[in-house]
Amino acid sequence: MTILILIAFALALGFDFVNGFHDAANSIATVVSTRVLTPRQAVAWAAFFNFAAAFTFGVKVAFTVGRGVVHTDLLDGHIEVILAGLIGAITWNLLTWWWGLPSSSSHALIGGYAGAAYAFGGTHLLIWGGLAKVAIFIVLAPLVGMVLAWINQVIVYLIIRVRPNLKWNKIFRRLQLVSAAIYSFSHGTNDAQKT
Repeated sequence: MTILILIAFALALGFDFVNGFHDAANSIATVVSTRVLTPRQAVAWAAFFNFAAAFTFGVKVAFTVGRGVVHTDLLDGHIEVILAGLIGAITWNLLTWWWGLPSSSSHALIGGYAGAAYAFGGTHLLIWGGLAKVAIFIVLAPLVGMVLAWINQVIVYLIIRVRPNLKWNKIFRRLQLVSAAIYSFSHGTNDAQKT
């Protein structure tokens, strides 16, 4: 049993590593490609805000992953379910990274965990309300993001049109730091706590 627990910890760290390189480029790509920061500076910038976020907000994501989708009380002593869920999530993350498909590491972990629990003991191990919340936000999150991005673009266009003579390039380079910080911070509030 001790060996299985150590393997589970190693797989959890492996998942965090894969999750990091699966998602990290999103937070630093713009500041590196536009040369606002060097790659080393950008990684330090993102790491700081990811780390800070883990201690700023609550642990609702961790609670949802850990106790909100599977009846963990019915899995006592069955570490193989966790192992299978982690292996499934790592595999999915690696495949979608390799294929260049956008994918959520959180959803991969929840899907792997729920799938392993279902394979182990059937539907009575699943918490359908928690899974429904996750499924709803799989659809809602991109739609909300699209609407907010559109609103942001319209506002930026209106501001630039009113004051076309400002040095917008310099302003937007600084705003990229804010954008990368917010992205890293939000990544830390979710991904830093879930494993």
